[in-house]
Amino acid sequence: MNWWQRLKKNPLARFGAILLLIFYVSVIGADFFAPYKPNEPQANGSLLPPTAIHYQTRSGKFIGPHVYPTTQGKTDLETGKREIIVDYTKPSPIRLFTAGPEYKLFQVSLPLPPKWEEVDILPGITMNLHLFGADGAAKVNILGTDDQGRDQFSRLLHGGRISLFIGIVGVAISFPLGMLIGGISGYFAGWTDSAIMRLVEVLMTIPSTYLLIALAAVLPAGLSSTERFLLIIVITSLVRWAGLARVIRGQVLSIKEREFVQAARAMGGKPLYIILRHILPQTATYIIIAATLSIPGFIEAESVLSLIGLGIQQPDASWGNMLSLASNASILVLQPWLIAPPALLIILTVLAFNLLGDGLRDALDPRSLQR
Repeated sequence: MNWWQRLKKNPLARFGAILLLIFYVSVIGADFFAPYKPNEPQANGSLLPPTAIHYQTRSGKFIGPHVYPTTQGKTDLETGKREIIVDYTKPSPIRLFTAGPEYKLFQVSLPLPPKWEEVDILPGITMNLHLFGADGAAKVNILGTDDQGRDQFSRLLHGGRISLFIGIVGVAISFPLGMLIGGISGYFAGWTDSAIMRLVEVLMTIPSTYLLIALAAVLPAGLSSTERFLLIIVITSLVRWAGLARVIRGQVLSIKEREFVQAARAMGGKPLYIILRHILPQTATYIIIAATLSIPGFIEAESVLSLIGLGIQQPDASWGNMLSLASNASILVLQPWLIAPPALLIILTVLAFNLLGDGLRDALDPRSLQR
């Protein structure tokens, strides 16, 4: 039985993989799945609860799924409760594949120096088709609206792009660095190994979250969300490669004494070629597992920084800064729909990566099942 068959037979790993697939497909196609633009406020629509979906009119006539125009009314200053005004005279049917705000499907933009201006790598296809929407004056806010009147569901999907991809980009930076430095340290040994390992030990003593908080606090307030996104990735990656390098170094110390490495050395292979071609591929099993289990750490770091106001800034959305409303006690009590969805998504994402990582460990290393 190969590793793929063992992985497919693991129900928890399969659940984690399916959950992650759903999340990533949803955020990649957020423009299509979201009915509205993430930063577009609705008139008189702040802090609206999830829109109620009706199937019958007030007179009892069945007309299919529909919603009614909903706006905010007066606020009770003593309790903080808002009056919700619903116009039952204008039912708006809910349709699939409706026309809405224009967007560019498959557009890919990257920030490039010197001014970190975004440049389109893929221009995208201009479209206005959305998965669902209301045909009429009403809005479908299936998760309600925030304090600015922006659709919470649309912001969750677009914010997931930052929260989900920050881990993948972080691993893509930190893991090659950790693998190469760990491979060099273990292969050459001696004073090279000692110097690199002392540097690794120093870096491992630095808590990355506190470092990010300290640096973010002294940076200019005018940084864009793109610049902050890159800052979080780079700083976290430069700290987290150290632990990987230490493990890779230990594996290389044993691998370099095997016959195929000795044969490559005898045939005149250069050290860097031997490390990259013969030694590091032998650590692939550990790398795959460690990468899967490391991604949640990057997601958590971004969430914590955005939660305390030092990460992605408004109006741009991320799951972390959407949770920043949790600091308001009245929001927690009166508008729980603003807090529960991003918190639940972060928990499910971290859980899914951990389940998938555990499943990969068991599939790639069957000996772990016997322990």
